[in-house]
Amino acid sequence: MKPVFKLLAVVLFVALGIVALSSFLQDNGGGKKIRYSFPYREAGLTDRQAAAHLLSRFTYGATPGQVDEVVNMGLEKWFQQQLDGGLPDDSLNVLLADNDALTMSNATIAKTYPQPAQIRRMAIRDGVIDKDSVNKDTNKKEYRDQLAEYMKSKGFKPRNELYRQFINQKILRAANTNNQLNEVLTDFWFNHFNVSLTKNDCAEFIPAYERDVIRPNANGNFETLLLATAKSPAMLMYLDNFTSVGETTRQLNPKQQQRLQQEIAGALDDASRDAVLKKMQNAKKNQGLNENYAREVMELHTLGVDGGYTQQDVTQAARVLTGWTLYPFTDYGAGAAMRKVIEKIGEDKLTERGFVHEGDFLFTMNRHDIQEKTVLGKNFPANGGYEEGVTLLKMLAHHPSTAKFISRKLAVRFVNDNPSQALIDRMAKTFTDKKGDIKEVLITLAASPEFWNADALREKTKSPFELAISSVRSLDATVRQPQQLNNWITKMGQKMYYYQAPTGFPDRSQYWINTGSLLNRMNFGLALASQRIPGITFSLAGINHNREPESAEAALLVYGKILMPERNLDATIKRLTPLLNDPNLTKKVDEAAGKNAPPVEANSIVQGDDAMMTADGAKGKGPKGKPGKKNSDMTVAQMQNTYAVANNAMLSQVVGIIIGSPEYQRK
Repeated sequence: MKPVFKLLAVVLFVALGIVALSSFLQDNGGGKKIRYSFPYREAGLTDRQAAAHLLSRFTYGATPGQVDEVVNMGLEKWFQQQLDGGLPDDSLNVLLADNDALTMSNATIAKTYPQPAQIRRMAIRDGVIDKDSVNKDTNKKEYRDQLAEYMKSKGFKPRNELYRQFINQKILRAANTNNQLNEVLTDFWFNHFNVSLTKNDCAEFIPAYERDVIRPNANGNFETLLLATAKSPAMLMYLDNFTSVGETTRQLNPKQQQRLQQEIAGALDDASRDAVLKKMQNAKKNQGLNENYAREVMELHTLGVDGGYTQQDVTQAARVLTGWTLYPFTDYGAGAAMRKVIEKIGEDKLTERGFVHEGDFLFTMNRHDIQEKTVLGKNFPANGGYEEGVTLLKMLAHHPSTAKFISRKLAVRFVNDNPSQALIDRMAKTFTDKKGDIKEVLITLAASPEFWNADALREKTKSPFELAISSVRSLDATVRQPQQLNNWITKMGQKMYYYQAPTGFPDRSQYWINTGSLLNRMNFGLALASQRIPGITFSLAGINHNREPESAEAALLVYGKILMPERNLDATIKRLTPLLNDPNLTKKVDEAAGKNAPPVEANSIVQGDDAMMTADGAKGKGPKGKPGKKNSDMTVAQMQNTYAVANNAMLSQVVGIIIGSPEYQRK
C-alpha cells in the first residue's frame, strides 16, 4: 500500500473511532461527557418502557408526561443530571419557608424544644409549680396551664411541633423536589444509618442529622458519610456512645495513675484528690465501656453480620471510640456535666489537652482508653487519641466486606429483593476501585443488564410512604397539609422516623404486604381519589387533558395508562373491572375517608357541549326511567355541577381502585 493510502486509512480509522467514542461519551448538557450507556434495548425494552422503569426506581414516581420528558432528554443524560443534583427547587423552597425549625442548629433546637421532663425541672426550680403537684390527679388543668404559661414566658415550644415540621418537610420534598434521586438516596441512607424519634434523648437532634449529615452526603463518598454519622449527636446518643468511657486508670502503673489523676483533678474542680478518685470510681460503675455503637457500626453500617469480625473486635473497637461524645448545648440534659469541664479547662486550651471540638462533636481525652488495642488485625498503639477512632472508621469504610455489604443493600433497593451475586461483585469492585464513591457504584448498577432484565421490572413493592408519594405525584396533586398524608402513611404501617431498631425498615416485599395492609392501601386509594384527604387537591380531568372517558371501563384503561405508564394492563383491567360496579364501593370511600371528611369537590371536568348534559344524559330521564328535570328547567351552572359531581364520583372510584390495586403497589 502506498504511503498516502496508509495515511488516509489511519485518518479514517481515527475519525471513526472519534465518532464512536463521541456516541458513547454523551454530553449531559453541562459540558460533561457521559461515559456509560444503558443496555435496555438488549433487554427488549423500548425507550418509553426504559424511561418508565428508570423513573420508578430512582424517583418517587413519574409525574404526568415525565416519561416523554426523559425520553426526549435521553435516559443517560437524565440519570446523570439526577446524580449531579443541584436542580433549582424554588417552588419547594416556598412550601418549606414557614417551617422555621428546619433551619435551626442543634443548639437552638435544644433550647427551643426542651424535653417535657426538663421543662418540669426548670419550672420547679423557678418556683412556678410545686414539686408535689407533679403526677398528681388534682388540679390537672391548672397544672397544665401553669406549665404552658411558663413555656410561653421562656420561649419554649412543644416537641410535637418540631416533629410535625420535620415529617412535613419529608413529604413535601419527596413530592415536589426536582432532585428526586438525592431525596430517594437520603431516605435510603437514613434508613441504613437509622436513628429513631422513639428515643427521647436523641430525638431533638434528628432533624439536623438528616439535614446536615445524610442529605448533603447521600450521593457523595461513603467514608465521608460514615464519619459524619459517627460524630453526629443523634447517632452518638441513639447508640449510647456518648456515655462510653475507657477504664484507662485501672490499667496504668501507679506513677501514670497519679499524674493523670492530678491532671484531671485540676481540670475538673478544686476538690481533693480523694474526692476526684471517688467520682471516677462511681462514674466507672455507672458508665464504663458501651459497645452498642461499635457493634452496630460493624454489623449494620459497614461490614455486615457476616463481615468477618468477632466479639473481641467489637470490644476493642468500642475502646477505640471511647471519649466520642457531643458538645454540650445547654445547662441541662445530656452533656451538661461536660459543660463544666470545658468551662474549667477553657475552650482555648482544649486542643493542648487532647480534646477535639468540631461543630456539635466533642472528643474528650480524659474519658478515652489510651491502652493498646487491636481491631481486625490492625494494631492501635497505646497513648492514642481522637485520630485512632478516625483511622478505625476509615478502615471499616474501605474494607472489602463493606464494599460487598453496601453494594448488596443498594442492589436490593434499586434492582430486586434477590440481586445476582455477579451484579453485587461488579458493584463492590467499583466501590473499592473508586474508594467508596456512591455515584460510581450507582452508575455500575444502572448500566448493568440485571437492572433492565425481566427479573427487575416491577419486582419491588412500594412502602406505604412510596405509595402515598407516588400517588400524589402521578395525580399531579398539590399537598398543602402534609400531616394528613402522614396519618395515612402511618395507618398503612410505616410510622416515619419512629422505627425503633437500628436496622431501619426492612426493604423486602413480604414486610409490607399482607391482608390488612392491602385493605388499608385500597382504602387510601379510594380516599385520595375522591379528595377526601384534606389539604390534597388535583384535577382528574386535567391529567387527561380534559378529555372525558365514555364509561367506567374506558376510564379504567385511560387512567391505568396515566398512573402506570408503559405497562401491560390486560391482566390488571380484567382483575379490576368487576370492582367498577361494586355497590359497596361508595360506602367504602366514606368509611376510608372518615365521618368528618369534607364532601367530594367537583373538579372542572365538563367542557364545552358536555356541560349541557344532565347526569343521566341529554334525554332528561330520571332514575328508573322516570321523567327528570328538563334541561330548560335547570340553569347551566346546575346542570354542569350535577354532571360534574356524578362523573367525578365515577372517575374517583376508578382511580381509587387503580391506586389500591396490586399492580400499582409494584415499582
